[in-house]
Amino acid sequence: MTKNLSLLDRLITEIDHAVKTLTTTSSPTRPSPAEQVDIQEPLNDIENKKSNGLMRVDHTGEICAQALYRGQGMVAKSEEARAHLYHAADEEQDHLMWCQTRLDELESRTSLLNPLWYLGSFAIGATAGMISDKISYGFVMETENQVMQHLEEHLEALPTKDQKSRAILQQMHTDESEHAASAEAKGGETLPLPIRAIMKLQSKVMTGTAYYL
Repeated sequence: MTKNLSLLDRLITEIDHAVKTLTTTSSPTRPSPAEQVDIQEPLNDIENKKSNGLMRVDHTGEICAQALYRGQGMVAKSEEARAHLYHAADEEQDHLMWCQTRLDELESRTSLLNPLWYLGSFAIGATAGMISDKISYGFVMETENQVMQHLEEHLEALPTKDQKSRAILQQMHTDESEHAASAEAKGGETLPLPIRAIMKLQSKVMTGTAYYL
């Protein structure tokens, strides 16, 4: 139980979690939606490259969300908020493994910059969590809203034949919507416009680099 741990103990736990997230392949708690696709038409080189890039970006987005929620959870003011944030992080772990498995199927790789994105997102999450739980929930709301926008754009951009990737992104969109609604119900505050703008800028940089790197 995390509630009996000191802040130092939690930090050590988070370092261990970060290393495992970035270096190992764990089993998701839910089967990948891609497993429900019976027939996947072969992709040509151009389609394969497109799917590779988009799924790599989505994988990195889940790295960022995982780190953000773990950072917030580590310093959450209440045990209720901590449990909520860690639960959201667990679901993001499912998304992370679905994307990684799909990248393996496409004979591709994850972003080389994932450690950097994890560290930056964890720091942002911890900073938000130290302010208040309502602000922390507000970051969840804004993060999920931006993620859903990216997923919608990727669903439009995916090759029509890539139904496996499409099934994954559709389920991720459903889950992210639930996370946002749950955070709002917990009293999350809408973030000031400058902070939302900075988050969008960071997201734009991440998506632009992860597609290629």
